[in-house]
Amino acid sequence: MNMTATAETATDRSVLRVAVANDFDIVVAGIAAVLRAFPDDVEVVELDVRVPVVSDVDVVLYDSFGQVHGPGLDFDELVRSDTAKVVVFSWDTDDELVRRSLAAGADGYLPKAVTAEVLVDALRRVHAGERVTPRSLPAEGLPADPPPELGAWPGADEGISARESEILSLICQGLSNEEIAARAFLGINTIKTYIRTLYRKIGAESRTQAVLWGIDHGFRPVPRRSLRDA
Repeated sequence: MNMTATAETATDRSVLRVAVANDFDIVVAGIAAVLRAFPDDVEVVELDVRVPVVSDVDVVLYDSFGQVHGPGLDFDELVRSDTAKVVVFSWDTDDELVRRSLAAGADGYLPKAVTAEVLVDALRRVHAGERVTPRSLPAEGLPADPPPELGAWPGADEGISARESEILSLICQGLSNEEIAARAFLGINTIKTYIRTLYRKIGAESRTQAVLWGIDHGFRPVPRRSLRDA
């Protein structure tokens, strides 16, 4: 994805055209709502849930909630444009995970703890050719309590933490504990601890009950694409 845009693309635009991609409506909608507060800087032109980006955009913000991380990222599948930059947006900021995501083709990697202002600035920096990572962000742009919309996740209203929610989404996708540990870059015992806590919160006594609860609370991804001009 590190290709130089032609003169006809948004290199000459003052407003960045942005697409937001993830497998869950609540995730892409929350991020889009935050970005739309900066109309002089960014224009959200496409929201994608389980489908590739098709618009002519400058930056694709790929939210990694419940999705592939690191070397498993397939940017050719995610983005059909040769000029769009891809920025991973994640709670996971382990240095090795960041490095492997960039090696897989990401143009930037941002933590969800950023403020909205820092997020927008970082997207501009990536579009200008800079490789932005958590280590290159200002400390004051990483508050203890980031805007909740930037970290929206299914199940939040029911008291499930972001990590518990992500693990439940992977359970609903049919992954085993070992597969979840590999996907989330966590140890198997840590995954089991999260699952026990999650089950207590949702009143589940088995994996089947957890999946049924998840289906009833927004954990069934439905493919959808929203275009600005549609």
